[in-house]
Amino acid sequence: MAEKVLRKADSFYAVYERKPGADKTTTHYCPGCGHGILHKLLAEALDDFNLRDRAIMISPVGCSVFAYYYFRTGNIQCAHGRAPAVATGIKRVYPHSIVISYQGDGDLAAIGTAEIIHAANRGEQISVFFVNNAIYGMTGGQMAPTTLIGQKTTTSPYGRKASNEGFPLRVCELLSTLEAPVYIERVALTDAKHIAQARRAVRKALQVQAEGKGFSLVEVLSACPSGWKMAPTQAIRWIQEQMMNYFPLGVYRDKTGEAEATPLGPRQFVREDLAKLLEIPAGPSVAAEAVVLPAERYRNPRLKVAGFGGQGILLLGLVLAEVGMRAGYNVSWIPSYGPEMRGGTANCHVNLSTARIGSPVVSVPTVLIAMNLPSLDRFEPEVQAGGLVIYDSSLIDRTVQRSDVEVLPLPATKMADELGNTRVANMVALGAYIGFTGILSKEQVLATLPEAIKRKELLAINEKAVAAGFQYAQGFRKRN
Repeated sequence: MAEKVLRKADSFYAVYERKPGADKTTTHYCPGCGHGILHKLLAEALDDFNLRDRAIMISPVGCSVFAYYYFRTGNIQCAHGRAPAVATGIKRVYPHSIVISYQGDGDLAAIGTAEIIHAANRGEQISVFFVNNAIYGMTGGQMAPTTLIGQKTTTSPYGRKASNEGFPLRVCELLSTLEAPVYIERVALTDAKHIAQARRAVRKALQVQAEGKGFSLVEVLSACPSGWKMAPTQAIRWIQEQMMNYFPLGVYRDKTGEAEATPLGPRQFVREDLAKLLEIPAGPSVAAEAVVLPAERYRNPRLKVAGFGGQGILLLGLVLAEVGMRAGYNVSWIPSYGPEMRGGTANCHVNLSTARIGSPVVSVPTVLIAMNLPSLDRFEPEVQAGGLVIYDSSLIDRTVQRSDVEVLPLPATKMADELGNTRVANMVALGAYIGFTGILSKEQVLATLPEAIKRKELLAINEKAVAAGFQYAQGFRKRN
């Protein structure tokens, strides 16, 4: 005789230790919210298909972000709207995993529109669960792309108007125009009948992925009584009477019968083949030279290079990273500049390391190269104690205030002017940095410059600038 057992799915934590507050046994969701129901359907399906150990939940910003409180699976939180992109990366790195992108309507249909369309168009083997409650629920009930015409929200207090805000976005209909998706369905969490249909859709979407058939998405019309300012029973009626009219339930794509399983395997990458594939000429290389480590305090530098747009700040960092890479270092370079570019502020972050680089962001530099006063004012306090500050003393009329860092005042702009072109002050600074620290040789830089300097008529003066900066720094060190 069958025995009825009422218990929580194993895919949930027994105790929600990650959830703040004293109550670790119940969810934090508002009364009448659909998230708890969808969580239950997902957890049951993961249990029944024995997928829990392979499952990785991707949750972005919104009420969906709290999935990690409850699911005893892999969990990754990501930036607003980016869940499909993160899910793509995870699935490609771990093709055996079951990757679930769990998103709300403000997240998926507004901030993440591009991500979901392109993930669906590529046919990524992920399962997307899209909770549509017609507002930004977590952040105060603002208008979302799925807000209905006439619906009042905190940012559409007169009601949404098609003439002003456009029409509500129908995601299932939009994605079903694409070739690649295998399964797309819209369901609702209203009554037992519709919840049973949602249960079938959730399980089917996971099966599509487990069988390696491709992209699946289930849109779930879900109540948000708190955001809608309704009682839970009123919210259910509102879904039935209003949302279902504009967002008809049903299957919008089902190619599960015809879709073939496409096994995903690890993608092979052979470093040696890369230059050949990209048709990069071998040319003179400094890569064969072993890394000559400088003095201990200059090793593995984290640099911030800053100045005006137009001073070649980004090029300086780029050349430094390029030379470092060819010399055998692990390197990273990321730019940051103001909207106006030329004449505005610009800076870049550069890492040179004998170890793998965890993050390209340089928040505490060991080296600051400041080419103007605003850059010195802004970044001097960030430099690590014992670090190095190089500043253009031609343009900066104060000294470095810190007493716990090394300082190299460098008349870079004046030296560039004397060479005949103000714009090579950046290469003067580069030469000075390597001359002062010994992190790279002058020969390594000069060997790379021909590929970094696009205007070949300026190559010679850039080489002179590097040499001049190098000589100045070595002379400074001898004098001091």
